[in-house]
Amino acid sequence: MSKYHIYGIGNALVDMEYEVDIEDLGILGIDKGVMTLVDEHQQTSIMNHLKDHHHQRGSGGSAANSIIAFSQFGGKGYYSCKVADDELGHFYMKDLIEGGVDTNHHTDKDQGHTGRCVVLVTPDSDRTMCTFLGVSGNLSTDELVEEALRDSQWFYTEGYLVTSDTARHASIEAKRIADAAGVRTAMSLSDPNMVKFFKDGLLEMIGSGVDLLFANEFEAMGMAGSDDLPQTVDYLKTLSKTFAITRGPLGALVWDGNALIEIDPIKVEAVDTVGAGDMFAGAFLYGLSQGWSFQRAGDLAAAASAKLVTALGPRITADETQRILKTFA
Repeated sequence: MSKYHIYGIGNALVDMEYEVDIEDLGILGIDKGVMTLVDEHQQTSIMNHLKDHHHQRGSGGSAANSIIAFSQFGGKGYYSCKVADDELGHFYMKDLIEGGVDTNHHTDKDQGHTGRCVVLVTPDSDRTMCTFLGVSGNLSTDELVEEALRDSQWFYTEGYLVTSDTARHASIEAKRIADAAGVRTAMSLSDPNMVKFFKDGLLEMIGSGVDLLFANEFEAMGMAGSDDLPQTVDYLKTLSKTFAITRGPLGALVWDGNALIEIDPIKVEAVDTVGAGDMFAGAFLYGLSQGWSFQRAGDLAAAASAKLVTALGPRITADETQRILKTFA
């Protein structure tokens, strides 16, 4: 039996979440609804503009959110990342460990700044992210813990790593180790901008194929170069043995390797969609790790994501997670 259900690698970012008006995005010159990489000066300017806005913070990063959700459901996860030896770095590691996730906290920490993601939530519940990677941009194979990776059921990586040469290579090397050890591989495309500007790098990360791919409808169609959903489904079959396409209020489509399954949406009043895809992936992977069918895992993922978007932030509490899980017992 494996020590860990899942081993993840991704950016370590402290999320700083603000509620803003759409006009604020125009003033700041920020593209709505996507993730944009910024330097420290640009991000500081954004935060200064928002200094009178209340904000909350938490350990984040796409894969981290998924691994933490996975842990809250009751799975055992490991997360490799890179933080600096600063206040935010120590906050991040403490938050991970308190969330029940094992991590490479024992590795040396660089001087510098831990990555930050300013998350701007508009009244339409959309999220726009401005990310300063800090030392996370130097994530490399040094942060991989091969023993933990080989002793896991699943390896999970995020598409955001494509923007850094060292991080992309770390993801590729981790997948190589996982494939050699018989560990199943999963990946999220993460964001439409990753597909738009870094498609070749994403394909390099996918390599000869993964066992499970997560994408929202825009990311999936961007990879396929098509606005036709059936054509997109056919294209994703060339990249992954199985996949899940999330469609927001329309639910999700899941390919289990034999059949295309429709996951019904759960109607809620959305407040903040930050982390919805991350939650879907974490819950879905938890279900699969427990031997559930793709239908049941998808229904759990839809329920958890629906709960998540009813409040601010990329997480729900462990107690809320367990209450959702009990409805699937």
